[in-house]
Amino acid sequence: MAATAATAAPRRAADPAGLVRLLSPGDRVFLPGAGAEVPALMNALCTPDAPPLHITASFVPGINPVPLERLPEGSTWSSTFAPPTPAGSQATGRFRHLPMSYGVFASHLRGAEFDVGFVHVSPPDGQGVCSLGVAVEFTPIVLKRCRRVLAVVNPRMPRIPGAETVDLACADAVLELDSPLREYDVGAPSAQATRIAELIAPFVADRSTLQVGLGKTPDALMRMVADRRGLRLHSGMLSDAARLLADSGALDASALHASCVHVGTAGYYDWLAGRDDFAVRACDFTHAAATLAGLPRLVAVNSALSVDLFGQANLEMLDGRMVSGVGGAADFAHAASLAPDGVSIIALPAASGRSAVSRITPRLEGVCSLPRHAIDVVVTEHGVADLRGLSVMDRAERLIAVAGPEHRGALQDACKDIAARL
Repeated sequence: MAATAATAAPRRAADPAGLVRLLSPGDRVFLPGAGAEVPALMNALCTPDAPPLHITASFVPGINPVPLERLPEGSTWSSTFAPPTPAGSQATGRFRHLPMSYGVFASHLRGAEFDVGFVHVSPPDGQGVCSLGVAVEFTPIVLKRCRRVLAVVNPRMPRIPGAETVDLACADAVLELDSPLREYDVGAPSAQATRIAELIAPFVADRSTLQVGLGKTPDALMRMVADRRGLRLHSGMLSDAARLLADSGALDASALHASCVHVGTAGYYDWLAGRDDFAVRACDFTHAAATLAGLPRLVAVNSALSVDLFGQANLEMLDGRMVSGVGGAADFAHAASLAPDGVSIIALPAASGRSAVSRITPRLEGVCSLPRHAIDVVVTEHGVADLRGLSVMDRAERLIAVAGPEHRGALQDACKDIAARL
């Protein structure tokens, strides 16, 4: 879907600072994240000459650093993900955390207004149409809500036939910039992640539709199911392991494998260029309830920071501070738990930190990112807690059984205390 073309030819900027000079103090600006971030532009927005802005961004923790302290005084940053920020940043309004899933954020943006939207695109084809390449996410929605569009054209952004497009004539200004895309490398597998993936793998049968997040466990899982056949991928983000599934013959050759973002290594981006079996779509499609309801055998695998004995999960808070957001996990977990042939799985280590604090807890200390009715199965390296069809007390027993052995006694005592009040 191409954006509507403007009537005048776009002006040309010589460098990122040239684009920043087109901004005015107080402008409402949208910045795309993941592989669509332009680091040189972000640096230009943090110089002493840059104007204070009200930025809404889709930056992803672990991929896109948020330089909140470097932004000009008077700037604000709004995001569905909460990156590490100085204490009190939310109280002062400098950082505005939007507690929305990707699907809800897409709906929110349809009613938003922006002065400027940035896009990061491939070079145009003969008709002047550019591919949004590896990161579509919210851009097509935002472009309909912007007064002006500023485009960065990058030869390293791959043209993917199934990705959404933008007519370069719709841009008010264009910067041509040869710059590496943000990369994500999951690194070497860990024994713990491999064990958790081994326990999840039996839930992925032939002809399943698989949704996973980023990290060592999802990567290990996708490698373990490379012997399956007829798999479909439908996820918020896909990374290098998708290539392994394609090369192994595990993927359904008749299907378009969809995501709103690909984020991986430079080699993975090169591999995606020209492939017609991957669709990169906006989040109002990939995370829409109607879309997800039509996916066959949806297996949704997401991570959490903690799960309590009621089976509800915290994906966002650690030690009293916001460190992330719910992302697309809520959209996919709800869809998978509602599907008669689907399953919503939460995967997490049984303990974390130097003191090996249990991540199976009596009650959530953080927010409830996923309610108990959206979670079917919880997996740690100690086993599988299949919660489907169980009572409250039976669920608690199953969850205690997958906690670290050293924590089970305390959890059983806490469970007795909870039970006495029910």
